[in-house]
Amino acid sequence: MKKSFLLALFISLSACLSAGNGVDSLFFDVRGTFHQETIEGKYDSRLQADHLNLHIFGHVADQLTYRVRHRLNRPIDKENLFSATDWLCLYWDASPKWTFTVGKTSVLVGGYEYASAPIDVYFYGLFCRRLKQTFAFSVNAEHHFRPTQHLTFQVANSPLSWGFQNCYAYSIAWKGRVAPWWQTIWSANLIEDESNRMINYLSLGNHLVFGGLTVDFDFTNRFSFRQKNYFSDYTLISKAIWNVGKWNYCAKIGYDRNSADNVDRMGRAYDVVIAPGTEYLYGGCGIEYFPLGAPTLRLHATYFRDNIYHRNNFQIGITWRFNVIQSGKKA
Repeated sequence: MKKSFLLALFISLSACLSAGNGVDSLFFDVRGTFHQETIEGKYDSRLQADHLNLHIFGHVADQLTYRVRHRLNRPIDKENLFSATDWLCLYWDASPKWTFTVGKTSVLVGGYEYASAPIDVYFYGLFCRRLKQTFAFSVNAEHHFRPTQHLTFQVANSPLSWGFQNCYAYSIAWKGRVAPWWQTIWSANLIEDESNRMINYLSLGNHLVFGGLTVDFDFTNRFSFRQKNYFSDYTLISKAIWNVGKWNYCAKIGYDRNSADNVDRMGRAYDVVIAPGTEYLYGGCGIEYFPLGAPTLRLHATYFRDNIYHRNNFQIGITWRFNVIQSGKKA
């Protein structure tokens, strides 16, 4: 933890000293929460800081920009000095049609729960929670074939490995707008695990907006070509937010399932994230209040429960953002 804090402090001080030379935006965001919960009938409560993040956006040249997001409250792994850093990447706008990215980015698995900033997610399903890493070093080529349609090709370290093992993920993702009220993050992924076996993901993330009502619907199917039923290991998630002035009324439900039959002849699971025989159902609701009418300050109260850990969690908390540098170019 100490090393993580000192590293982030050094980065932020260096950025401040060079604010006139390439730093467009530097800010922190924080979420603190009071949790009360029961697990298997046992009660627990705690006050804690869930997130403390450093963000830096900047430019090296006209067509070269960069992004950094570092989690100050996450310790650094001795085997992976970048384990607390989500984003550390350089973007090259080679032409109006092509952008190339190198560095640490999100592994391109579709879905809006997966793609959301962790500080904005109050509870996750098993799939997102059990991936070993959702941010990994990668190379990306993005084709903008229309202003609202982007196709990205990515080779990254596998999300089923820790750090830098010799296993990779190969992804193609489409981010687009089907209609004024319908946006998508769809992906097809070939993922290698630490035993050098391959599993396929097909993820269809959908974001629907109807006036003040926003609905996300995610479907992720996981399969090996060796298993009998290709549609027996999947995740379904639905989230709705109804905005009324400074208030958001929220609800979310998710279901992770993997058939007990999805094992090879040696009894090894094809899917190393969701174990065969799993049926995990979770859901909850909550409210958010933005007293300043902007996302720089947010209060929340949420409740959720699940069927495996028999967790009943109620939390109230506050999220805020404060700018150190803000040039207006990017935030």
